[in-house]
Amino acid sequence: MENSCDVVTVPARQGLEAVDILRRGTAEAVGPVLHDDGGGTLGFLVPPGTAAAWDVPGSTCTGTDGRGTTLAPEPPVEGSDWLLPPGEAELATDPAVLREALGEAARMIKAADSCR
Repeated sequence: MENSCDVVTVPARQGLEAVDILRRGTAEAVGPVLHDDGGGTLGFLVPPGTAAAWDVPGSTCTGTDGRGTTLAPEPPVEGSDWLLPPGEAELATDPAVLREALGEAARMIKAADSCR
């Protein structure tokens, strides 16, 4: 049960923007982040139980039911790699902070795309 996390998955572009936003904020705001090379997504590790109330459009939160994604040096998902590995980051990203950052990232991307 120790160290199990839920995972919020978002498109890579939005996720990378959100990581930038989180890193500009408080240093402890961002936990480990997985990057899926093939699928073009980022996965933010969040506290267990987050999936039950997650409702951010354009993202999914996968609950682990205590089976947990464990924070090992090896990425828990085949074909993925750590963008921010455990040990260099907090144990998990605060869901409220992540929700804000994803919303800001979505607005930035929409604004950038409308300028083309």
